[in-house]
Amino acid sequence: MNPYILATLLFGLGLGTTITFASSHWLLAWMGLEINTLAIIPLMAQHHHPRAVEATTKYFLTQATAAAMLLFASTTNAWLTGQWDIQQMSHPFPLTLITLALALKIGLAPMHTWLPEVLQGLDLTTGLVLSTWQKLAPFALLLQIQNINPTILVTLGLASTLVGGWGGLNQTQLRKVLAYSSIAHLGWMILILQYSPSLTLLALLTYFVMTFSTFLVFKLNKSTSINALAISWTKAPILTSLTPLVLLSLGGLPPLTGFMPKWLILQELAKQDLAPLATLAALSALLSLYFYLRISYAMTLTMSPNNLTGVTPWRFSSPQLTLPLAIATTATISL
Repeated sequence: MNPYILATLLFGLGLGTTITFASSHWLLAWMGLEINTLAIIPLMAQHHHPRAVEATTKYFLTQATAAAMLLFASTTNAWLTGQWDIQQMSHPFPLTLITLALALKIGLAPMHTWLPEVLQGLDLTTGLVLSTWQKLAPFALLLQIQNINPTILVTLGLASTLVGGWGGLNQTQLRKVLAYSSIAHLGWMILILQYSPSLTLLALLTYFVMTFSTFLVFKLNKSTSINALAISWTKAPILTSLTPLVLLSLGGLPPLTGFMPKWLILQELAKQDLAPLATLAALSALLSLYFYLRISYAMTLTMSPNNLTGVTPWRFSSPQLTLPLAIATTATISL
């Protein structure tokens, strides 16, 4: 892709998110979300592969549906209450509709089915942008909205943690595993959104750091399936020995970084007298932990018989990625 076009698209991504962050008016927020969507579509379709074009089409249709729902709900709210202000939402109908539209935008269960399919058709760099940056603007809106029905948020959050755990169990493609991992983590954030927004932000930040390092590891290994990880030790032995720690941190295993937000969220849920909900969320984390362990096993404890140690490429093929990977990995495995 032409660097000027790439720079313009990246500027559009940043501008869309910034407009949504800065807006207090629903029309401005909607406009920011639309700029965001239109900026990432050429990045998703840049390889002209049938899978990439299919993924881009699915993404566009999903985001357009969510944006139309959002616009309809905000217009209905203005009609019923005379208010366009994001923080002045009071009527339950537009509130519920906007919550569902934003849930569809970020891929919360049960509106999650587009996310694994879309992520599977993208390369790892665009997949990383989709899994991290594209979540920021809808989350900013969810954090600003007052008076959301807690039952809706708890239902969405619990369904996402369970679907994210169950869905990833039988996957062999790493991008689909990462998509279900994303759904599960978003579920944890939504569970606690109503009770402690600061914990939601902490969970979002740690999820970004862990996902960043995971995507970079798979990009350096050029791996897209679990089977391909069996030869990763020949490409980067030091990296292969560290990657299981990154994956187990994503699973929330103590004493790694990923354990901290889960622990604090469970503690807050228990304080709110929601012990059964906290128990279900903790049990769903075990499902996610299983498929992270499976990937760790494939990377470190299996060895491909077709590779001779003497002819293996011991150095990184992308030295420019080494520093960001080192920083992200260190942040992921040290609490």
